[in-house]
Amino acid sequence: MRTHLDALTTVRNLGILAHVDAGKTTVTERILYATGTTHRRGEVHDGTTVTDFDPQERDRGITIFAAAVSCAWDGHRINLIDTPGHVDFAAEVERSLRVLDGAVAVFDAVAGVEPQSESVWRQADRHGVPRIAFVNKLDRAGADLDTAVASIRDRLHPAPLVVQLPIGAEDRFTGVVDLLRMRALVWAEGGDSPEDMPVPEALREEARRRRRLLEEAVAELHPAALEEFVGRDELSAGTLAAALRDLTRSGDGVVVLCGSAYRDRGIEPLLDAVVAYLPSPLDVPAVRGGHDGTAQERAADPAAPFAALAFKVHATPTGRLTYVRIYSGTIGKGDTVWDAGARRGERIGRILRVQADRHTQVDRALAGDIVALVGLKSARAGSTLCDPRAPLVLEPPGATEPVVSVAVEVRRSTDTDRLASALARLTEEDPSLVVRTDPETGQTVLSGMGELHLEVAAEQLRRVHGLEVNVGRPAVSHRETVGRGVSGFVFRHVKQDGGAGQFAHVVLDVEPLKEGFAFRSAVVGGRVPQEYVRAVEAGCREALGEGPLGGHPVTGLRVTLTDGSTHVKDSSDTAFRTAGRLGLREALRACAMVLLEPVVEVTVSVPEDAVGGVLGDLAARRGRVSGSLTRSGAAVVTATVPLAELFGYATRLRSRTQGRGTFTARPTGYVPAPAR
Repeated sequence: MRTHLDALTTVRNLGILAHVDAGKTTVTERILYATGTTHRRGEVHDGTTVTDFDPQERDRGITIFAAAVSCAWDGHRINLIDTPGHVDFAAEVERSLRVLDGAVAVFDAVAGVEPQSESVWRQADRHGVPRIAFVNKLDRAGADLDTAVASIRDRLHPAPLVVQLPIGAEDRFTGVVDLLRMRALVWAEGGDSPEDMPVPEALREEARRRRRLLEEAVAELHPAALEEFVGRDELSAGTLAAALRDLTRSGDGVVVLCGSAYRDRGIEPLLDAVVAYLPSPLDVPAVRGGHDGTAQERAADPAAPFAALAFKVHATPTGRLTYVRIYSGTIGKGDTVWDAGARRGERIGRILRVQADRHTQVDRALAGDIVALVGLKSARAGSTLCDPRAPLVLEPPGATEPVVSVAVEVRRSTDTDRLASALARLTEEDPSLVVRTDPETGQTVLSGMGELHLEVAAEQLRRVHGLEVNVGRPAVSHRETVGRGVSGFVFRHVKQDGGAGQFAHVVLDVEPLKEGFAFRSAVVGGRVPQEYVRAVEAGCREALGEGPLGGHPVTGLRVTLTDGSTHVKDSSDTAFRTAGRLGLREALRACAMVLLEPVVEVTVSVPEDAVGGVLGDLAARRGRVSGSLTRSGAAVVTATVPLAELFGYATRLRSRTQGRGTFTARPTGYVPAPAR
């Protein structure tokens, strides 16, 4: 038993997070090469990467699907997930972060913190995932470690603890000074491993100054380090390393390393930092869940009852793979587990240790493992799998509402059933895709997180499922909210059709709320019993699905149940639930409603001579510019733009800037739409 727990201290469940094009897939490939998992360096531009194995990923040169790989370093096993960087696939990042114990955030040494860097950082904050930072691409023109670190401090607000000093700059970048050991690591051109040598004479004074700054920063944040620093006026390497580990795991500081993944410089020290500073499954709090209304915890103990969370489902030609993070217990091939969501037992056919699109079969898996299971029929992303004798439901990853929709139809009517089956498969693998039938036109509507997200889904229908499909023009998903509410709205639900009747009387106040939905009861004297109050709330939540303006979801309101009455025989949960649903719908028709449209923050990087045209184009798209700056000869403009105005913007921007302009966008919420 002790051996199993000791083994858990050598496991790291790690994610690679970054803005698109910051180099996270290249970092992943170099980690696999440095650990001996692969014997050839995979390149994104050549389409030879291990983790970007899907044909669309290789064609587009971006990560679309989170890919899991396992490797070994210095006696530790690293389960690594390479996540997408494009904002359209943020839900894939969310599902991955839910099951990770630590992460490496990759930043471009020229651009620093970019919009999606900030988004994934905030996602990791919500999940409490400890991070270390890797400033990549130090070999690029304009690369500057200090500027990148300043952007981390200013935009992400952690305490950056820089533990390395670059040797050389831009195309002369050759290595780093390790400020803990005060030694230099230098990579020869084309060499695989760094040479450990004394700090170069020209950098010794600067290295001592930066070591002092690191010690002072750590002493400010860590009580034990402060005690030693006050007594000795310096910190030993051991104390400094222990303090960095504590600060990383508590989230009070972030260790910053640097390098160039493309030139294979800085990867070995990064792996050492992963092992030294990021937590093992034993170092993170026990996972929390519930059963029958009682909260429970499961520690990372192979002897405890089995509990795991499914975070990804992938259909392959050889079977359906369910990727799980095991939080407690042990599972073996042929075991039966309980799917707490579907409330059914499932038998494990095979257990696979994953290497992206390649797999190695194992006989069993323990707490702390990330593996793929074969044989599960009902499990979905977010499903809890547990010991049938010790049921438990774990919190699933947060759901993200789609913002863009397209109509999808097959060219041959004989393929209609195949389309329905293919769409069901797509939504099973990617829960952020939603399929519905338009009640007015009868069309099949596919909704997702952006244009690219839907383009990828349509291409999957063509490539994977062999369907010839037509895809309509994108349309944004609107919301409705309350501009001016109503008070004392009375609704009676009375139904008498021969059998048991239904009677429910409710009085509702509806008022605007900044965001979301809130419900409360102000009923006095027990005129509406508490069990019926809960039924009214459930009915009100059902009514939020369709607003009176155009059938869009409703948000931004508070409903107060102020009064009501019951019938001694005909009142029931069902009657009050119906009254809540129909009553709120009628009340919303009496309110002054406002149509909302989604807006995004756009960051456009263009040559300085093209700024005027870009600003004019953004203004024509109802954009509001919030900032601009010049960075390495390029202008970076930030603006808030309605999502509906961005369709086709990539093509327009390329034509205005002769292909030299780029942009990124991230959702920021909803604002009132202009009157039509």
